[in-house]
Amino acid sequence: MFEDFRKQAEQSNFLEENPEDELRPKAPRNEGEYFLGLTPIQRFIVAFMLLCMTIILGVLFLIVTSKVVFPFLG
Repeated sequence: MFEDFRKQAEQSNFLEENPEDELRPKAPRNEGEYFLGLTPIQRFIVAFMLLCMTIILGVLFLIVTSKVVFPFLG
Protein backbone atom coordinates (compact mmCIF):
# COMPACT_ATOMS: atom_id res chain seq x y z
CA MET A 1 0.00 0.00 0.00
CA PHE A 2 2.68 2.52 0.99
CA GLU A 3 4.78 1.38 -1.93
CA ASP A 4 2.03 2.50 -4.30
CA PHE A 5 1.94 5.94 -2.69
CA ARG A 6 5.71 6.27 -3.10
CA LYS A 7 5.49 5.35 -6.77
CA GLN A 8 2.73 7.88 -7.36
CA ALA A 9 4.71 10.57 -5.57
CA GLU A 10 7.79 9.85 -7.67
CA GLN A 11 5.86 9.85 -10.95
CA SER A 12 3.89 13.05 -10.51
CA ASN A 13 5.50 16.38 -9.88
CA PHE A 14 2.74 18.05 -7.88
CA LEU A 15 4.80 21.14 -7.06
CA GLU A 16 4.93 22.28 -10.68
CA GLU A 17 1.24 21.69 -11.34
CA ASN A 18 -0.92 24.50 -10.06
CA PRO A 19 -4.63 24.21 -10.95
CA GLU A 20 -5.30 27.81 -9.81
CA ASP A 21 -3.15 29.15 -12.64
CA GLU A 22 -5.29 27.35 -15.18
CA LEU A 23 -8.55 28.72 -13.77
CA ARG A 24 -7.51 32.35 -13.39
CA PRO A 25 -7.29 34.27 -16.67
CA LYS A 26 -4.14 36.31 -17.00
CA ALA A 27 -4.69 39.95 -17.82
CA PRO A 28 -2.34 41.35 -20.43
CA ARG A 29 -0.06 44.03 -19.06
CA ASN A 30 0.18 47.00 -21.35
CA GLU A 31 2.42 49.99 -21.13
CA GLY A 32 -0.71 52.12 -21.57
CA GLU A 33 -1.89 51.33 -18.04
CA TYR A 34 -0.07 54.33 -16.65
CA PHE A 35 -2.15 57.48 -16.41
CA LEU A 36 -0.62 60.05 -18.77
CA GLY A 37 2.43 57.80 -19.03
CA LEU A 38 3.45 58.51 -15.43
CA THR A 39 4.52 56.05 -12.78
CA PRO A 40 2.68 56.10 -9.44
CA ILE A 41 5.50 58.06 -7.78
CA GLN A 42 5.46 60.69 -10.51
CA ARG A 43 1.66 61.00 -10.21
CA PHE A 44 2.02 61.52 -6.45
CA ILE A 45 4.58 64.29 -6.98
CA VAL A 46 2.36 66.04 -9.54
CA ALA A 47 -0.67 65.79 -7.21
CA PHE A 48 1.38 67.09 -4.27
CA MET A 49 2.63 70.05 -6.33
CA LEU A 50 -0.95 70.87 -7.38
CA LEU A 51 -2.04 70.74 -3.73
CA CYS A 52 0.78 73.10 -2.71
CA MET A 53 -0.02 75.54 -5.50
CA THR A 54 -3.71 75.55 -4.54
CA ILE A 55 -2.87 76.27 -0.90
CA ILE A 56 -0.44 79.05 -1.80
CA LEU A 57 -2.84 80.70 -4.25
CA GLY A 58 -5.72 80.42 -1.76
CA VAL A 59 -3.70 82.09 1.01
CA LEU A 60 -2.55 84.84 -1.35
CA PHE A 61 -6.14 85.43 -2.47
CA LEU A 62 -7.29 85.74 1.16
CA ILE A 63 -4.49 88.24 1.89
CA VAL A 64 -5.24 90.34 -1.22
CA THR A 65 -8.97 90.53 -0.44
CA SER A 66 -8.20 91.46 3.22
CA LYS A 67 -10.13 88.50 4.59
CA VAL A 68 -7.03 87.50 6.54
CA VAL A 69 -4.66 90.06 8.00
CA PHE A 70 -1.42 89.05 9.56
CA PRO A 71 -0.45 91.08 12.66
CA PHE A 72 3.01 91.88 11.32
CA LEU A 73 1.60 93.25 8.01
CA GLY A 74 -0.58 95.89 9.61
